[in-house]
Amino acid sequence: MAMETLELPCGYKLPVLAYGTGTVWMKSEGDGIDRATVDAIKEAIDLGYRHLDGAQCITPVFPSSLCRKSTNSVEQDYETEPELGLAIEESKVPRAEFFVTTKAVSPIDVEGALVTSLKKLRMEYVDLYLIHEPFSSGGSEEVLQEAWRGMERCREKGLARSIGVSNFLIPHLESILKVATVKPSVNQIECHPYLQRSELREYMKRQGIITEAFAPLTPITKASPGPIDTLCGDLARKYSVSNSAILLRWIIDQGIVVITTSGQRKRLMEYLGQLSEFKLSNEEILRISQLGREKNYRAFFVDGFGKDCFL
Repeated sequence: MAMETLELPCGYKLPVLAYGTGTVWMKSEGDGIDRATVDAIKEAIDLGYRHLDGAQCITPVFPSSLCRKSTNSVEQDYETEPELGLAIEESKVPRAEFFVTTKAVSPIDVEGALVTSLKKLRMEYVDLYLIHEPFSSGGSEEVLQEAWRGMERCREKGLARSIGVSNFLIPHLESILKVATVKPSVNQIECHPYLQRSELREYMKRQGIITEAFAPLTPITKASPGPIDTLCGDLARKYSVSNSAILLRWIIDQGIVVITTSGQRKRLMEYLGQLSEFKLSNEEILRISQLGREKNYRAFFVDGFGKDCFL
């Protein structure tokens, strides 16, 4: 299937559906190659996924806040960059066909961190480099601004073709925009009907910053039962697709890039195949949004966002 794309401010095409190599493939140790992860990424590539989203690791500044339900293994990392790079290499698909994202573990020394990431990824550049979260700055505007200067240096040196942020709220964006000579291309945020981020998304639209959504299936994977369940089921039957496809389409049809993941080949095929078969009407998008506002639920970085948890 020919995947829909959005154009970044720098001119590069961004596929609207990405395969995420994050939370499903977390490792508790960074050493060694995990073949199951490599094979899972290769399978996604074989099915046609070309937008691959990765990260250096989860920042342990707020270990209990990374997700709603804490575990004893609070210092688990993604640490999947070696697997992502090896999977691309073994796939024999030319590097130029991929759009690869990775994220800085913290706002400190983002350039040095990217040099290390590129070695793990076996690449000379990434297509998109993000500051993973703003919380490691401790609320310091100066730290975020210096981090953004480092991101711009990464772009100038060709280490990253485009740069952006993740999990940023409006005040965080305002801080870096004060010094930016290049605006963030994207802000990757948790977004779904129970966490719609409307004010933030409108602000980013005015600034020309593309929204990327992670955890898009939260309403059915973590927050069910809920007010959209019946409508999603009705729409799934109407279009002969899965409930997951309805939620993914709700995001894509609003001009948002969506990041999803699965270890199941059937689901990955379903996402690619079903999303090309239908689009939601404006009325259906609005109805999902209206019902979604009846419930608030954040799955990730609950403590990090604090009082702004549901913004």
